[in-house]
Amino acid sequence: MGRKRRGGLRSWLPNQHGAWAMLAVPFVAGVFLSDGSGGPGTGPRWAHLPLFVAWLAGYVAAFHAQQWIRLRRLSRNPRAPRRHVRPALAAAAVSALCGVPLLFVHPWLLVAAACAAPFVALNTYYAWRNKERALVNGLAAVVPACGMLLVTLRTGGGSLADGWRPALACLLFFAGTVPYVKTMIRERGSRAYHRASVAYHALAVPAAYALNPWLAPLFAAYLARAVLLPGKGLKVPVVGAVEVTGAVLLLAALLLLF
Repeated sequence: MGRKRRGGLRSWLPNQHGAWAMLAVPFVAGVFLSDGSGGPGTGPRWAHLPLFVAWLAGYVAAFHAQQWIRLRRLSRNPRAPRRHVRPALAAAAVSALCGVPLLFVHPWLLVAAACAAPFVALNTYYAWRNKERALVNGLAAVVPACGMLLVTLRTGGGSLADGWRPALACLLFFAGTVPYVKTMIRERGSRAYHRASVAYHALAVPAAYALNPWLAPLFAAYLARAVLLPGKGLKVPVVGAVEVTGAVLLLAALLLLF
């Protein structure tokens, strides 16, 4: 019974493991970067805790809702998508429980949610079309995740003017992971994807330099992995570990440089 319960809980968690770093790194960066603005009361606040829970639960709710929509359209068995209903409703309830009270203190969060809504709608559309692995769909998911850096920065009392460069650095990195990971897994052996991934990462190096010169060596390392690792036959867990390491290094760089 315990094994079945653990399996059930595991089934509630989205299987897109790479998304967790994308959800966490910009959020955490914004929390601690807000401490550098010098104003009174800036930095980590208790509001960041329910915001983080609402953010993660909202992702889980959106994932299961999109899976329900996808399977509802594709499956001939109307019972097939039911396994996504309870996780979607439970996660949505947790997200609302933690997030709605924050609106009374920070009503501007509604504006942030409105800015993210088109990207969530686009992800939902791709789920309905059963094309979740499309390149555009992956890139659309990156934008609101990186935008959370600005949200947590503002929640901590920081200035948005201090957040656009680290937010763009996050966007540069996580957008690059979309084509790169495809060259390692689903598009393994595709020369077109490999060339596109390398070209993107080559352009990202001077872009990172423009944001902060000390970011250039880190993005040069990302370029090296995009050039050298595809075709090496690395297993999926190793690919994931490399990406998590890259995300952690990015977080450390953001906290040191900004």
